[in-house]
Amino acid sequence: MSEFRKKPVVIEAMQFKGYNLKALLKWGVPGTLLPASYRGGRGDGLIIAAQEDGPNCEAVYADIGDWIIRGVKGEFYPVKPDIFAATYELVE
Repeated sequence: MSEFRKKPVVIEAMQFKGYNLKALLKWGVPGTLLPASYRGGRGDGLIIAAQEDGPNCEAVYADIGDWIIRGVKGEFYPVKPDIFAATYELVE
């Protein structure tokens, strides 16, 4: 077995705080980030539409407090605050 280290990559991220929904929607690709009330979702969260083709690609749900990350290929995904804090640091 071989060991690998994750490459350092700079990403863009915004924390979803509920009141900043408009800023997140403006930041995202149109139709990618949607309020959870869209399509009958749960309450005050955020739906991130699947951005890849394939049978296993589904939309994911983000709760208030989750960080929304734009990945290296422009894809969006949520990360829980504790995982985000353990994985990322602010680039100054």
